[in-house]
Amino acid sequence: MTEVTRISPEEAREHAQSGQAWLVCAYDEEKCRSMMLQGAMTYSEFKQELQNISPDQEIIFYCA
Repeated sequence: MTEVTRISPEEAREHAQSGQAWLVCAYDEEKCRSMMLQGAMTYSEFKQELQNISPDQEIIFYCA
């Protein structure tokens, strides 16, 4: 398992907007919908995409 790297909010935004990373809300569906960032997906949407994720894909989980 690789080490988790913390990045700044500005860096996360840049990576997500450029398509370099997937932005995933770490909260459950109900709580996530009320604090969803632009371009983010819910955790349940992320789980549905697990089979399509490349091992090299950058994934940014956030909580507010």
